[in-house]
Amino acid sequence: MKRTISVAPMMDCTDRHDRYFLRLISKNVMLYSEMVATKSAIHGDRKKILSFSPEEKPLALQVGGSNKKELSEVAKIAEDMGYDEININLGCPSKKVQKNKFGACLMKEPNLVAECVNEMVNVCKIPVTAKTRIGFDDVENFDYLNNFILKIKNAGCKIFIIHARKAMLSGLSPKENLNIPKLNYEMVYKIKRENPDLEIIINGGISKIEEIKKHLKLCNGVMIGRAVYQNPYFLVDIEREIFKVKNSPSREEIAEKLLIYLEKEVNLGTKVNHIMRHTVGLYHGQIGSRNWKRYLSDNMMARDSDFQKAKHIMTIVQNNEKANQTNQ
Repeated sequence: MKRTISVAPMMDCTDRHDRYFLRLISKNVMLYSEMVATKSAIHGDRKKILSFSPEEKPLALQVGGSNKKELSEVAKIAEDMGYDEININLGCPSKKVQKNKFGACLMKEPNLVAECVNEMVNVCKIPVTAKTRIGFDDVENFDYLNNFILKIKNAGCKIFIIHARKAMLSGLSPKENLNIPKLNYEMVYKIKRENPDLEIIINGGISKIEEIKKHLKLCNGVMIGRAVYQNPYFLVDIEREIFKVKNSPSREEIAEKLLIYLEKEVNLGTKVNHIMRHTVGLYHGQIGSRNWKRYLSDNMMARDSDFQKAKHIMTIVQNNEKANQTNQ
């Protein structure tokens, strides 16, 4: 299973509907779920929280927690449900996450993380991976990060996704934590150089093909978050430039396939806006994109949204596509 390019786990973004939509655009990227807390995965509505369509694979479940027994249970659940990977979140800086003792605050407790990873590795055969930051608060030095990673490696984890910013555990919001701490790609490159046997995937602020190609020379893979969510058709560029795929679907073809999925989901009780909200960026940078976004805003977010409105939206899609073709 290759992780050359992957789409980052993003709260309130990478749910099963978004992943299905992204998979219509790219067959080669690795997809990740939103972070799921261990207690939710164990005691919640498992079908609602953890179910996915087979088309989404390869797919990883990201989990948040610090109780090794709970984490091992979720690892086994993920394997039994058909996920291809279980990923532990060691990078989220939100106050709520810290209160529940998972995410970036666990970078302070390498021994605990190692115990958790070891329990997970021992109960499943799918890869157990970790997503972390390069540091936290006043701690941003190579030795600390390297020792942290080595301890987790010795517990059985061989694949690390590293967001090349430190996490500020106080004073910044989660959104600010994605922009204000400075990027330090060199530290991630050095981790790879010092640990050639580990699979190191770099993450943070990557939004251009040229940047991806540069990172791939120095790391095993690249994880992209906001750039894909804001402009999902960017995945077509990735398919062509990175995976050398010659025939990519047009926006119209993607929308038409999504309509089939939409009809099936609406018949099962899913609200149209739960799916269509992920398509706001489909026409990013294109003629007519404002009309697309306005129509979505005016119609898809309404409570009484129904399948007929979704069908109407597709006429907007087709008109946009024709306009683009005419102006090219």
